[in-house]
Amino acid sequence: MAFAITQTCCNDATCVSVCPVNCIHPTPEERAFGSTEMLHIDPKSCIDCGACADACPVDAVFPVDRLTGAQREYARINAAYFETEEHRPERAGRGPVFHPWGAPSFDRVLPPDFGPLRVAVVGTGPAGMYAARDLLLHTPAEVTLIDRLPVAGGLVRYGVAPDHPSTKKVGESFARFLTHPRVRLCLGLEVGDGVTADELAAHHDAVVYAVGAPESRRLGVPGEDRPGSVAATEFVAWCNGHPDVAPDAFGLSAGRAVVVGNGNVALDAARLLVSDPAALEGTAIAPHALRELRRSEVREVVVLGRRGPEHAAYTRTESNALKHLAGVELLVDDHDPAVGAAIDAAAPHDKAAVLKDVRREAVDWSLPPAADGPRRIVFRFLSAPVEVRGEESVRAVRVTGATGETEIPAGLALRAVGHRGAPLAGLPFDESTGTVPNDRGRVTGRPGAYVVGWIKRGASGGIGANRVCAAETVGSLLADAVAGRLPRPTGSARAFRRLARRSGR
Repeated sequence: MAFAITQTCCNDATCVSVCPVNCIHPTPEERAFGSTEMLHIDPKSCIDCGACADACPVDAVFPVDRLTGAQREYARINAAYFETEEHRPERAGRGPVFHPWGAPSFDRVLPPDFGPLRVAVVGTGPAGMYAARDLLLHTPAEVTLIDRLPVAGGLVRYGVAPDHPSTKKVGESFARFLTHPRVRLCLGLEVGDGVTADELAAHHDAVVYAVGAPESRRLGVPGEDRPGSVAATEFVAWCNGHPDVAPDAFGLSAGRAVVVGNGNVALDAARLLVSDPAALEGTAIAPHALRELRRSEVREVVVLGRRGPEHAAYTRTESNALKHLAGVELLVDDHDPAVGAAIDAAAPHDKAAVLKDVRREAVDWSLPPAADGPRRIVFRFLSAPVEVRGEESVRAVRVTGATGETEIPAGLALRAVGHRGAPLAGLPFDESTGTVPNDRGRVTGRPGAYVVGWIKRGASGGIGANRVCAAETVGSLLADAVAGRLPRPTGSARAFRRLARRSGR
């Protein structure tokens, strides 16, 4: 019986490297990698060895005959990927059963007689930890892991929704590297405040910055800064107990909330707001958030999208999961004929096809959400926010579209329209892209400095995309080391430890 990859796939591609018959695609070497929502197992080639299931860091791989409930659909999704002409094994010259591997390459190694290498990695989220892992597994380098927060984990710890334990499990694969004998862990140390970029460079052969994209993009509309109008990422961080977000930061006393944006973060926020609190018990949710959700009066969440359902940014896996939320109904606001037309015209594998079996009706926004019955998530497409209204706090969100302007009463407005990087003292920064200018991870004009993750490529790609990104950056770093292009540090490892202690850590 073949295996199938399911909803929580992180695109890490560890499974690809252990498959003996190369039946998991797209691989990191294929053009489609990074643009597909998940990886897929070819059921005609799978030999049922289970190596992929053992290797998966997020427990997303199961035998097809063990799939239950909502997961059963993934047997079809995996098989369907290989039924398209572009991905047929025969078309790619791989044959219908065994898919030959290409020649192996070992581009992330140092010569055996190479001297000691000290590397600092700033950030302990997925990008930083993939880079550290590569250095520790492929070289004898000593690694200093630095994070401004008192707990390691970055996006996995504070950015993944607390009710996604399988996705958070990827953190377990990094945990052993935090206590590696060649690792020095410096938590609560902020670059720019506790220690400067120049000081890091002076004590290490190379510095890898994995600082992410901490700023949420703004709507640019009046009233955006009113109390009750915040970033959806801040709400998810609050649910995760992020130390920068106060326990009393959110009060959920209004019957309706609006989430602007329709990516996965928007769906995470909507799902958490309407989920049965009992279902969140035992997850990674912070106690203060669970208490507030238990007394929440939110009955309805409106997910606003500027474009149509065919252009929604969420993945099919996340939107499909909403259909199986207990006590929650989905509705598409049928305010514009173009919305229904796009859904009806969608091909089976199109994004809009997910909504074909979701009820559609024109919503009367003058009516409050129903006080009883199921809670509700309403998808409203082709609507752009033009104002967040209210006086002391949010009272409504005014939107516009082809059918005119509409005011949606709400007591909470969350924006989920993307992220961007923030400037870091001592490094160049491109304001237009929100990234540090680089060439394959090498920071422009700063020898010995490297970037990885969202600060390198922009805020796109999930957890697993950082594995390939880190491999490229580490490859550049090691190539520079072998070529003698790294500046020689003037300070010792012991001197840096003293510097870190003087900074409070």
